[in-house]
Amino acid sequence: MEFRYHVPSHPFDLPAIERAIAALDPAAVLDADAPARIVRISTSLDDEQLLACLRQAGIPVTAAEIERLPSVCCGGCGG
Repeated sequence: MEFRYHVPSHPFDLPAIERAIAALDPAAVLDADAPARIVRISTSLDDEQLLACLRQAGIPVTAAEIERLPSVCCGGCGG
């Protein structure tokens, strides 16, 4: 699943987020668009697991700050 974390004014620690998510999903991919204050996350975690990981990383995130993107999977690779 793909998510966008819309970062409000509080600072965020991308390496801490990566560590927290990688503990449950080592294949997760993250990147940040700092000027837009968005962290893009591709993971097998569901919404609640992702929120828990972000909170574990010290991010005071709310469900409203996480946008779940529609799947772009065509199924061609069997996934």
